[in-house]
Amino acid sequence: MGAVAFTLALFLSLPSQEIISRSSLYLALAILLLVVLLGVVFDMVGVAAAAAEEAPFHAMAAKKVPGARQAVYLVRHADRVSSLANDLVGDIAASVSGGAALALVYRLSAPEWAPFSLALVSALTIGGKAATKGLALKHSVPLMLWAGRVVSLFWRGAGRP
Repeated sequence: MGAVAFTLALFLSLPSQEIISRSSLYLALAILLLVVLLGVVFDMVGVAAAAAEEAPFHAMAAKKVPGARQAVYLVRHADRVSSLANDLVGDIAASVSGGAALALVYRLSAPEWAPFSLALVSALTIGGKAATKGLALKHSVPLMLWAGRVVSLFWRGAGRP
């Protein structure tokens, strides 16, 4: 997992910092917020996977509800989903957003704002994750059905039923 995290972080942070350093201020801020949001959403999915039960998804799958079969798979493999979503994607997004914030600060020629920008990005990331944990626990079934629908799009693209 560590090697995968290193590789992904390297291949995601370099392009994002390059894009941020060359784009308009508003686009750079939008990209930065998108990376933070990505980490928060994946954290929420990881928590929902760990909290959900399989039974509702079996009933939905019997009724051919789109994404229900994939949700069964995700819930059945909650340990892996949680590790991937929370640890790998969530933590990489947090690291990449910190690097992107620094790239933005230095692009603006305001290095004295670096501690503030890192603190702000950390607050948004941690605050967002804390705010969504309760939602993920309370609404794990609809969240996992949504995640199952997203996964079904990738499965279809890969030729998987």
